[in-house]
Amino acid sequence: MIYALDGGVWLHHHVFRDEPMVHVVSSRREPLLLVGDRLGLDPVWLQYKPLKDPRTGIRVDAWHWDLWGERMRRLEELVRQAG
Repeated sequence: MIYALDGGVWLHHHVFRDEPMVHVVSSRREPLLLVGDRLGLDPVWLQYKPLKDPRTGIRVDAWHWDLWGERMRRLEELVRQAG
């Protein structure tokens, strides 16, 4: 999460209602919009949710995509190709 608060893009994997999903999180909208563009996501779907910085206790502006199913698999493939 610290990486996202510092402007990087963090992938937070978890399970919701027995289905794997990932939050793609950052304190900067621009890299998230680029990810969304690569995945064919509509920018209006980008969700605003401030995060509490554990280093300071202060809430920081942050945004995220919720991905599951095919979109999550496409993101994971893009990450594999980049790495």
